[in-house]
Amino acid sequence: MINWGKKSLFLFGLVLCMVLVQACSGSADGKEQLTMSAWGNPAELKVYQRAIDAYMEKNPDVSIKLVPIPVDGYEQKLITQLTGGGGSDLFYVGAEYTSRLVEGNTIEPLTDFLNSEESYTKPDDYAEGLWGAAKKEDEIYGVPVDSNPLVMYYNIDLFKELGIKTPQQYYDEGEWNWDAFKKVTTELKKGGKKGYVQEKTLHMIESWIWSNGGSIYDEDGNLVLDNDKKAQEAIAFIDSLIQDGNAVYAGALPEGQGLDAMFLSQQVGMISAGHWLTPMFEEAGVNYDYIPWPTNTGNEREPVVIPTAYLSVNANTDKKEEAMKFLSFYVSKEGQTARLSGVGNAIPSVSGIDEIVEDQPKHVHYVTEARETGYAHGSPKSKSALTPGLVNDMEDLFDVMLLGKATPEETVEKVVKTIEEKTDQ
Repeated sequence: MINWGKKSLFLFGLVLCMVLVQACSGSADGKEQLTMSAWGNPAELKVYQRAIDAYMEKNPDVSIKLVPIPVDGYEQKLITQLTGGGGSDLFYVGAEYTSRLVEGNTIEPLTDFLNSEESYTKPDDYAEGLWGAAKKEDEIYGVPVDSNPLVMYYNIDLFKELGIKTPQQYYDEGEWNWDAFKKVTTELKKGGKKGYVQEKTLHMIESWIWSNGGSIYDEDGNLVLDNDKKAQEAIAFIDSLIQDGNAVYAGALPEGQGLDAMFLSQQVGMISAGHWLTPMFEEAGVNYDYIPWPTNTGNEREPVVIPTAYLSVNANTDKKEEAMKFLSFYVSKEGQTARLSGVGNAIPSVSGIDEIVEDQPKHVHYVTEARETGYAHGSPKSKSALTPGLVNDMEDLFDVMLLGKATPEETVEKVVKTIEEKTDQ
């Protein structure tokens, strides 16, 4: 039998207390430990890590661990963790479910900290249209980590090969509109190619609607689709692109065949996306360029939807101050410069550093300019994201139309009814 003795027991107790104190305060080396959850492929995770490393270099007393979560199931896993009182100290949040987290009081208000001297950034550094669902009245619950305004990509070599006038040539003449879009996609079709790939996503549908001066919601967030003829005309135009063969529906493509693969293999002349496809096309050596969304209003440009994610702080973390400080760095000019310099998968959400992405391709300024006039999901003009599940329900209805199983008129009627039922409008 071991005889510990009073002195040995005292020393053991002292060591145990020290270990417990270190475990509660952070890591064994005395650093404050934070965790940040995010989705992303391996290349994207490396981009996130750049800003984390830059912050830790400036703050050697802080250690931050990036916790990757697969994009499929990310929302459900995050909500499950937060509902149970767990989760990382900070995390990426999709615009489509930000409002659900705000209503559940699971993410921390940030306005006071962002306006303090401790913050690396200020709310005024971001275009108003980017806040979307992350801003409720005057309170901020998440900051856009970057932005991805929608533009169209076109394959320069394919247009040259087929002798087709390019979108840029139409744009330079002030004629880049729906008629011109219909012309070039018709000529691409005659050349044995697909003109365009249309998706069911609400950010693409709404961008078409806005390009015609229409809207599902007005500037105050009131439902107007049922009486907005311009919006209804745009939905009919989208349907006509599929029915007339000017575009193919992404949801009807063979499994494993996406718009990015079709663009890389020169099967299609034009697609729509944010900056997230740029690194892939650059690496593959594709000769492409951007062009703004074609309009039908007589104006050179109209707003587009800006897909974005937000970084938020867990309301349950006991390290709120350090988490907010890191958040403010991650989304600041310095943090975004660390992440997005060169050919990245997004453009800055913060103003004043556009030069870090303005080297490829020639007209990347179309993307940065669209950020200043567009709207993120959850903004009054794109209000559906404020109602959990509504975006998915609407996209399911557009899917049926794009598959040729419902008319535009039937689709509008069902979309309006769905919005009214889900929002009590």
